[in-house]
Amino acid sequence: MNAALVAVLLSLVSACAYAAAAVAQERLASRASDAGPLRLLASGAWWWAVALNASAALLHVVALKYGPLTVVQPLGALTLVAAVPLGARLAGRRVSAIEWRGTGLTLLGLGALLLTASGPAPDDVLSVPEALTVSGATAALIGVLSRPGARPGLRHATASGIASGVASALTQTVTVAVTDRSGPLLSVQVIGVAVLVAAFATGGLLLSQTAYRGGLGAPLAVVTLANPVAAAVIGLSLLGERLRGGAGGVLLALTGAVLAACGVVQLSRAAPAPAPGRHEPAVPVLADPEPEGPAPAGLVPRQPGPGHLTPL
Repeated sequence: MNAALVAVLLSLVSACAYAAAAVAQERLASRASDAGPLRLLASGAWWWAVALNASAALLHVVALKYGPLTVVQPLGALTLVAAVPLGARLAGRRVSAIEWRGTGLTLLGLGALLLTASGPAPDDVLSVPEALTVSGATAALIGVLSRPGARPGLRHATASGIASGVASALTQTVTVAVTDRSGPLLSVQVIGVAVLVAAFATGGLLLSQTAYRGGLGAPLAVVTLANPVAAAVIGLSLLGERLRGGAGGVLLALTGAVLAACGVVQLSRAAPAPAPGRHEPAVPVLADPEPEGPAPAGLVPRQPGPGHLTPL
């Protein structure tokens, strides 16, 4: 079989696995919105989502062995295409028109961004000071975005995408350093950066779990957008990569960013319609029974005046 075709097939399966993992995380978040990390560790559904994410990541790495980055990386955006209808199907409803528009705009924008930023696999790596600097700046930014008291939503999704993108960039450093025969296999650089990869990958997974409490479409779009953008910033600033196409490439990247932002706004405004035939049961209003005897002193509720509601 053609190597490029193998890469495409692996990328498609990887995108579907990522989509299934995102849907599983969103459904778990909707059922247990106040569940902490320790309670998630005791959930079989949570570990199922972790296994799907790990399988998708492995398939993505294998696909990069058979195909160029310019083919494999854009196909990762198909996660959004698969996740939105899959989530709607499992919820028993149809995908709304605004969700289709938001998904389409986001994918167009992502395609433009990835087309200009992608290129041949680099052979440069981050040094230990550079990896520590990137990790410290990323941790500070994630702390600001996911500060205590912030409502779960797009800020947590942005933090998740940044954490995952930095983890991908650091993973590239580990991969290049390990495959380079000029140095020891388990050097201080490899071990230290591998620990940072594990920390950011775990943080990104937990942050996405929190973000999905507010729904699936918009948080997943933000995660899908922030991930390659964060990796591209590291590649452009530290690994010597360049935007393709010169001034035209910069213009295409800006256009893609605008399109992706419009898609995220569309998805954030999408309110899932209830499934056909499903209605919330009416809650009967029961009249308060008359007290059989005098109420104890100090426990008599204040009666509202005409046209006023009793404050809670």
